[in-house]
Amino acid sequence: MKAMKLKSLLLALPLALPMGTWADDHHAASPSFKAVEVAPSITMLQGRGGNIGVLSGEQGLVLIDDDYGVMSEALTQKLKTFGGAEKITYIINTHWHGDHTEGNLTLGKHAPIVAHDNVRQRLLSSQEVKLFGMVTEPYPEIALPSVTYLKTMNLYINNEQLQLIHLPDGHTDGDSVVHFKRANVMHLGDHFFNGMFPFVDVQNGGNVLKVAKNLESILPLINDKTVIIPGHGPLATQAELLEFIDMLKGTSAEVEKMKKDGLSLEEMQAAGLSKRWDKWSKGFINPKVWIGIVYASSL
Repeated sequence: MKAMKLKSLLLALPLALPMGTWADDHHAASPSFKAVEVAPSITMLQGRGGNIGVLSGEQGLVLIDDDYGVMSEALTQKLKTFGGAEKITYIINTHWHGDHTEGNLTLGKHAPIVAHDNVRQRLLSSQEVKLFGMVTEPYPEIALPSVTYLKTMNLYINNEQLQLIHLPDGHTDGDSVVHFKRANVMHLGDHFFNGMFPFVDVQNGGNVLKVAKNLESILPLINDKTVIIPGHGPLATQAELLEFIDMLKGTSAEVEKMKKDGLSLEEMQAAGLSKRWDKWSKGFINPKVWIGIVYASSL
C-alpha cells in the first residue's frame, strides 16, 4: 500500500524533469571539468554531474564518483593532469545514480570499483527515478562494483586512510561517505547538497529525516577545520553542513505541521514554506517539489 501511494505521489509531483534537464539546471552542460584544490593531494572536479573527489600520489589515483557517461572523454582528458586514467587504483561510487556512476563504463577497465553492497545490486538490474524520467539499464560487469561492503571499510593508499561509511536509507539505500582521516576531508556524496534543496530518492530507499539523522551521526568526525566535498555545490565548512541539517529538520517540521492540520499535498504546495527557506531554492529542486519529497518521506 505504501509503495502504491508513493508511486502515485511521485507521478503527481509538479516538476517531472527529464534527465538532461536535471543535469543542465545544476551544472551547465560542460565539455570540461573545473578543478578545485581541497588539500595538497586531494582535488574536487566539477563537471556536469556530482562532484568528483581525486586523491593522487605515488600509489596512483583514487576517484570518488565519475560523472555522467557523456563526460567520460572530458574526465579522461582531465585525469592526464594527475598522471592519466591508467594511474587509477580505485574508483569509489558513493551511490548508484547515473550522474555519479556512468563513468564506470569507461573507467572501470582501469581499476576495481568500490561501493556499498546495495549499489552493486542496483546496477545489476534496471532502475528508475520517475521524478526525472531517468531509467538506468543494467551495467556490464566491467562497470559494476567488484569490491563491496556492508557497514564500513578502509582503504590505505598514498599515506592516507580512507574510511567508507554506509549511511542507510538517506539519499538512497546504498550511500557511502568517504572520510580522508589524515587530511581531515570528508566527501559526503548526495547526502549533502551545499546551499540548495537536495534530491532525496524516496522511491529508491531515501528519506529526508534519515538524511538529517545520518549526517548528525557523523558530526563527531567533523570539526571547524574539516573541508567538506558535497555531492553538489561548492566546497563547504562544518557551519554550512550544520545549516543544511537545520534546513532538513526545519522544513520537515513545517510539512508535518501542515499535514497534521489536514492539508493535502496540493494545499501544502500552494501554501509554501516559511520565507527563511527561500535561499535554498537556487538549485534544481524548487520549493513545491521539495515539499512533495518531504511529504513522500513521511508516508
